[in-house]
Amino acid sequence: MEIKGSVALVTGANRGIGHAFARALIDRGAAKVYAAVRDPASVTDEDLIPLRLDVTKADEIAAAAAAAGDATIVINNAGVGGFTTKLLTGSLDGARLAMEINYFGTWAVSRAFAPILARNGGGALVNMLSTASWASRPDYPGYAASKAAQWSLTGALREGLREQGTLVVGVHAGFVETDLSSFTDAPKISAADVAEQTMEALAGDRVEVLADERSRQVKHSLSQPLDR
Repeated sequence: MEIKGSVALVTGANRGIGHAFARALIDRGAAKVYAAVRDPASVTDEDLIPLRLDVTKADEIAAAAAAAGDATIVINNAGVGGFTTKLLTGSLDGARLAMEINYFGTWAVSRAFAPILARNGGGALVNMLSTASWASRPDYPGYAASKAAQWSLTGALREGLREQGTLVVGVHAGFVETDLSSFTDAPKISAADVAEQTMEALAGDRVEVLADERSRQVKHSLSQPLDR
Protein backbone atom coordinates (compact mmCIF):
# COMPACT_ATOMS: atom_id res chain seq x y z
CA MET A 1 0.00 0.00 0.00
CA GLU A 2 1.45 3.34 -1.07
CA ILE A 3 1.00 5.92 1.70
CA LYS A 4 2.58 8.85 -0.11
CA GLY A 5 -0.12 10.68 -2.00
CA SER A 6 -2.91 8.71 -0.33
CA VAL A 7 -6.10 10.15 1.16
CA ALA A 8 -6.85 8.83 4.63
CA LEU A 9 -9.67 8.98 7.14
CA VAL A 10 -8.96 8.27 10.80
CA THR A 11 -11.75 7.99 13.35
CA GLY A 12 -11.04 9.41 16.78
CA ALA A 13 -8.09 11.38 15.38
CA ASN A 14 -8.17 14.31 17.79
CA ARG A 15 -5.99 12.61 20.44
CA GLY A 16 -4.15 9.49 21.54
CA ILE A 17 -3.54 6.71 19.06
CA GLY A 18 -5.86 8.30 16.52
CA HIS A 19 -3.84 11.50 16.38
CA ALA A 20 -0.63 9.47 16.23
CA PHE A 21 -2.03 7.60 13.22
CA ALA A 22 -2.96 10.88 11.54
CA ARG A 23 0.47 12.43 12.15
CA ALA A 24 2.26 9.30 10.91
CA LEU A 25 0.22 9.43 7.70
CA ILE A 26 1.08 13.09 7.17
CA ASP A 27 4.75 12.43 7.90
CA ARG A 28 4.72 9.61 5.33
CA GLY A 29 3.40 11.93 2.65
CA ALA A 30 -0.37 11.42 2.68
CA ALA A 31 -1.97 14.09 0.52
CA LYS A 32 -4.97 14.53 2.81
CA VAL A 33 -6.03 13.18 6.21
CA TYR A 34 -9.59 13.51 7.46
CA ALA A 35 -9.86 13.59 11.26
CA ALA A 36 -13.29 12.04 11.84
CA VAL A 37 -14.44 12.94 15.34
CA ARG A 38 -17.62 13.64 17.27
CA ASP A 39 -16.65 17.29 17.80
CA PRO A 40 -14.73 18.82 14.86
CA ALA A 41 -13.72 21.75 17.09
CA SER A 42 -11.56 19.34 19.09
CA VAL A 43 -9.21 18.90 16.11
CA THR A 44 -6.43 21.43 16.66
CA ASP A 45 -3.84 19.99 14.28
CA GLU A 46 -3.88 22.30 11.26
CA ASP A 47 -2.59 19.57 8.95
CA LEU A 48 -5.81 17.59 9.41
CA ILE A 49 -9.26 18.10 7.93
CA PRO A 50 -11.90 17.95 10.67
CA LEU A 51 -14.96 15.85 9.85
CA ARG A 52 -17.94 15.26 12.11
CA LEU A 53 -18.45 11.56 12.82
CA ASP A 54 -20.08 9.71 15.68
CA VAL A 55 -19.65 6.06 14.68
CA THR A 56 -22.94 5.16 16.36
CA LYS A 57 -24.99 7.50 14.15
CA ALA A 58 -25.94 6.25 10.70
CA ASP A 59 -26.62 9.73 9.31
CA GLU A 60 -23.20 11.02 10.32
CA ILE A 61 -21.50 7.94 8.86
CA ALA A 62 -23.31 8.51 5.56
CA ALA A 63 -22.38 12.20 5.57
CA ALA A 64 -18.73 11.39 6.31
CA ALA A 65 -18.64 8.86 3.48
CA ALA A 66 -20.07 11.45 1.10
CA ALA A 67 -17.54 14.07 2.22
CA ALA A 68 -14.55 11.72 2.10
CA GLY A 69 -15.35 9.95 -1.14
CA ASP A 70 -11.69 10.20 -2.18
CA ALA A 71 -10.42 8.07 0.73
CA THR A 72 -7.93 5.31 -0.03
CA ILE A 73 -7.07 4.45 3.59
CA VAL A 74 -9.59 4.17 6.42
CA ILE A 75 -8.44 3.64 10.01
CA ASN A 76 -11.07 2.56 12.51
CA ASN A 77 -9.56 3.85 15.74
CA ALA A 78 -12.52 5.34 17.66
CA GLY A 79 -13.15 3.32 20.77
CA VAL A 80 -14.29 3.30 24.36
CA GLY A 81 -13.32 1.25 27.40
CA GLY A 82 -16.61 0.56 29.12
CA PHE A 83 -14.56 -0.25 32.21
CA THR A 84 -17.42 0.51 34.62
CA THR A 85 -18.85 -2.93 33.85
CA LYS A 86 -17.10 -5.57 35.96
CA LEU A 87 -17.75 -9.29 35.67
CA LEU A 88 -20.15 -9.56 38.62
CA THR A 89 -20.81 -5.94 39.52
CA GLY A 90 -21.69 -2.68 37.83
CA SER A 91 -24.26 -1.74 35.24
CA LEU A 92 -24.10 -3.48 31.88
CA ASP A 93 -24.40 -0.08 30.20
CA GLY A 94 -20.62 0.29 29.89
CA ALA A 95 -20.31 -3.06 28.15
CA ARG A 96 -23.18 -2.22 25.81
CA LEU A 97 -21.54 1.10 24.89
CA ALA A 98 -18.21 -0.64 24.23
CA MET A 99 -19.91 -3.09 21.89
CA GLU A 100 -21.84 -0.30 20.17
CA ILE A 101 -18.74 1.80 19.45
CA ASN A 102 -15.88 -0.69 19.18
CA TYR A 103 -17.73 -3.41 17.28
CA PHE A 104 -20.84 -2.05 15.61
CA GLY A 105 -19.21 1.35 14.98
CA THR A 106 -16.26 -0.26 13.22
CA TRP A 107 -18.63 -2.46 11.22
CA ALA A 108 -20.83 0.45 10.17
CA VAL A 109 -17.92 2.65 9.08
CA SER A 110 -16.33 -0.26 7.20
CA ARG A 111 -19.61 -0.94 5.39
CA ALA A 112 -19.92 2.68 4.34
CA PHE A 113 -16.34 3.02 3.10
CA ALA A 114 -15.83 -0.41 1.50
CA PRO A 115 -17.38 0.66 -1.83
CA ILE A 116 -15.41 3.92 -1.71
CA LEU A 117 -12.15 2.02 -1.27
CA ALA A 118 -13.13 -0.31 -4.10
CA ARG A 119 -13.88 2.63 -6.38
CA ASN A 120 -10.53 4.21 -5.51
CA GLY A 121 -8.48 1.14 -6.34
CA GLY A 122 -8.80 -1.04 -3.25
CA GLY A 123 -6.76 0.83 -0.69
CA ALA A 124 -6.56 -0.26 2.92
CA LEU A 125 -8.78 -0.65 5.96
CA VAL A 126 -7.10 -0.67 9.39
CA ASN A 127 -8.79 -1.69 12.63
CA MET A 128 -7.27 -0.74 15.98
CA LEU A 129 -7.73 -3.85 18.10
CA SER A 130 -6.15 -4.94 21.39
CA THR A 131 -4.46 -7.74 23.25
CA ALA A 132 -7.83 -7.92 24.99
CA SER A 133 -9.19 -9.34 21.73
CA TRP A 134 -7.62 -12.61 22.86
CA ALA A 135 -7.29 -12.33 26.65
CA SER A 136 -10.41 -11.40 28.57
CA ARG A 137 -10.26 -10.11 32.13
CA PRO A 138 -12.90 -10.05 34.91
CA ASP A 139 -12.19 -6.35 35.52
CA TYR A 140 -13.11 -5.33 31.95
CA PRO A 141 -15.05 -8.18 30.31
CA GLY A 142 -17.23 -5.83 28.26
CA TYR A 143 -14.27 -4.11 26.63
CA ALA A 144 -12.55 -7.43 25.96
CA ALA A 145 -15.71 -8.90 24.42
CA SER A 146 -16.09 -5.89 22.12
CA LYS A 147 -12.48 -6.22 20.98
CA ALA A 148 -12.86 -9.97 20.44
CA ALA A 149 -15.89 -9.23 18.29
CA GLN A 150 -13.96 -6.53 16.43
CA TRP A 151 -11.12 -8.99 15.76
CA SER A 152 -13.61 -11.49 14.36
CA LEU A 153 -15.09 -8.73 12.21
CA THR A 154 -11.62 -7.83 10.96
CA GLY A 155 -11.14 -11.37 9.71
CA ALA A 156 -14.50 -11.31 7.97
CA LEU A 157 -13.67 -7.98 6.33
CA ARG A 158 -10.32 -9.33 5.19
CA GLU A 159 -12.04 -12.22 3.44
CA GLY A 160 -14.94 -10.18 2.13
CA LEU A 161 -12.86 -7.32 0.71
CA ARG A 162 -10.01 -9.37 -0.74
CA GLU A 163 -11.59 -9.57 -4.18
CA GLN A 164 -11.84 -5.79 -4.45
CA GLY A 165 -8.15 -5.46 -3.57
CA THR A 166 -8.53 -3.91 -0.12
CA LEU A 167 -5.76 -4.63 2.38
CA VAL A 168 -7.32 -5.21 5.82
CA VAL A 169 -4.95 -4.74 8.76
CA GLY A 170 -5.57 -5.64 12.40
CA VAL A 171 -3.43 -3.79 14.96
CA HIS A 172 -2.98 -5.37 18.39
CA ALA A 173 -1.31 -3.79 21.40
CA GLY A 174 -1.38 -4.15 25.15
CA PHE A 175 -1.51 -0.96 27.18
CA VAL A 176 -0.75 2.21 25.22
CA GLU A 177 0.10 5.59 26.73
CA THR A 178 -3.33 7.18 26.30
CA ASP A 179 -6.22 8.34 28.47
CA LEU A 180 -7.88 4.94 27.97
CA SER A 181 -5.12 3.20 29.95
CA SER A 182 -4.60 5.88 32.58
CA PHE A 183 -6.12 3.57 35.19
CA THR A 184 -3.06 1.29 35.26
CA ASP A 185 0.66 1.58 35.96
CA ALA A 186 1.46 -1.45 33.80
CA PRO A 187 4.19 -1.10 31.14
CA LYS A 188 2.93 0.83 28.12
CA ILE A 189 3.95 1.38 24.53
CA SER A 190 3.73 4.87 23.01
CA ALA A 191 0.98 5.81 20.59
CA ALA A 192 3.64 6.97 18.14
CA ASP A 193 5.24 3.53 18.19
CA VAL A 194 1.91 1.85 17.43
CA ALA A 195 1.32 4.27 14.57
CA GLU A 196 4.79 3.81 13.09
CA GLN A 197 4.51 0.01 13.17
CA THR A 198 1.14 0.31 11.46
CA MET A 199 2.61 2.48 8.71
CA GLU A 200 5.30 -0.16 8.18
CA ALA A 201 2.61 -2.84 7.91
CA LEU A 202 0.71 -0.79 5.33
CA ALA A 203 3.86 -0.15 3.32
CA GLY A 204 4.70 -3.86 3.39
CA ASP A 205 1.15 -5.10 2.71
CA ARG A 206 1.09 -6.98 6.04
CA VAL A 207 -2.28 -7.83 7.55
CA GLU A 208 -1.38 -7.89 11.25
CA VAL A 209 0.56 -5.74 13.69
CA LEU A 210 1.63 -7.16 17.06
CA ALA A 211 2.89 -3.91 18.48
CA ASP A 212 4.48 -5.04 21.76
CA GLU A 213 5.81 -8.06 23.58
CA ARG A 214 2.53 -8.57 25.44
CA SER A 215 0.52 -8.87 22.23
CA ARG A 216 3.07 -11.28 20.78
CA GLN A 217 2.97 -13.45 23.90
CA VAL A 218 -0.81 -13.56 24.04
CA LYS A 219 -1.11 -14.35 20.33
CA HIS A 220 1.34 -17.22 20.75
CA SER A 221 -0.58 -18.55 23.77
CA LEU A 222 -3.70 -19.07 21.65
CA SER A 223 -2.16 -22.26 20.30
CA GLN A 224 -1.51 -23.66 23.79
CA PRO A 225 -3.87 -25.92 25.80
CA LEU A 226 -6.18 -23.97 28.12
CA ASP A 227 -4.95 -25.82 31.23
CA ARG A 228 -1.52 -24.28 30.70
